[in-house]
Amino acid sequence: MKKSFLLILGTFLAIQLLYPQGNTGNSEQRQGIYTLIEAYAQAREKKDTLLLKNILTSDVDQLVSSGIWRTGKKESMDGMLQSSAGNPGTRTLKIDKIRFLNAEIAITDAKYQIQNPDGTLRNMWSTFIVVYEDNRWQISAIRNMLPAAPQ
Repeated sequence: MKKSFLLILGTFLAIQLLYPQGNTGNSEQRQGIYTLIEAYAQAREKKDTLLLKNILTSDVDQLVSSGIWRTGKKESMDGMLQSSAGNPGTRTLKIDKIRFLNAEIAITDAKYQIQNPDGTLRNMWSTFIVVYEDNRWQISAIRNMLPAAPQ
């Protein structure tokens, strides 16, 4: 009986460790991610390479809305700066949802809007994979998407 109880208890605890439920992050974690995404938007707007270097992981990758993959910090930064120069406008990122996979990894979905110099808007979605390393949140991956056409 004692062995059965311990086996059941052990199995239950293992399942809880493997599949954590409801990890919504605490307010400090969530605020750190909001601050990170705002810093990313500012870095893109101001073409601030020092800030970009600080908020991107060394192995960051990015899939842009045109379908181009950028791999690594240098290629990603170069592409971001070229894109900002080639597509001028005011960039706004508004976080829609944060989903924590654990205390150090989160998926962050944001509405991404570029107001072009002629006043038109380009509406997209961005998904960021963010990680907590070296006592700060950093961007590990970015996926930019154009919204699907209404059906």
